[in-house]
Amino acid sequence: MLSDSPAAAILPAMDMARAKDFYQNKLGLKLTPMPMEDPMIFEAGKGTTIVVYHRAEGTKAEHTAAGFLVDDVAATIKDLEAKGVVFEDYDMPGLKTVDHIMDYGQGKSAWFKDTEGNILAINQM
Repeated sequence: MLSDSPAAAILPAMDMARAKDFYQNKLGLKLTPMPMEDPMIFEAGKGTTIVVYHRAEGTKAEHTAAGFLVDDVAATIKDLEAKGVVFEDYDMPGLKTVDHIMDYGQGKSAWFKDTEGNILAINQM
């Protein structure tokens, strides 16, 4: 039923200007022109979007809120770090990163936070 429908991640932001700068200038997503500034809709690949809306309390999530499929996690980390994106490192049961990357055999993942505390991932499958 929904297998051919693009999906959207919907993320809260305390500071819309700060979030706009991050998604446009750090991640390179295109902002969809809208008659209002809240919410903001950013275009991602293959018809998917990231929707950012104002929420005074910010995020309450302690899990990955959105993920991007990439061809090469290591190269993407390098590109994003050059733009100031800071990647997370984990060392816990079931989740250990080396050089920011978790290699689970069939794929690789790495995580970073946006300026609003939302946890985002890049995934190579």
